[in-house]
Amino acid sequence: MKKAEQKLTLDVPTNYQIKVPGELDATWSDWAAGMTLVVESGGDGLPVTTLTGTVDQAALQSVLRRLYSVGLPLISVTCVESGQSENGESSSVPGKENLE
Repeated sequence: MKKAEQKLTLDVPTNYQIKVPGELDATWSDWAAGMTLVVESGGDGLPVTTLTGTVDQAALQSVLRRLYSVGLPLISVTCVESGQSENGESSSVPGKENLE
């Protein structure tokens, strides 16, 4: 039996990973659609915050607008497979976008 390919839709929640420069604290999780925040050092030693969570397209747009409104540039926005770990180790689902 052939496995069906997952497709992005506007109303089905999907796992996303958003990376921004700087260190956001846990209070940002409340307005970031309940996404998990992890702060790590980037390649240049500066902090990078990764927001990870399952949201629909409307919530994703809301988070992206809020980051824009506070002046945070995006490092990457990645749509990840539902079974993928938060650190992005497995491959992306065909048809899903990585906007790096």
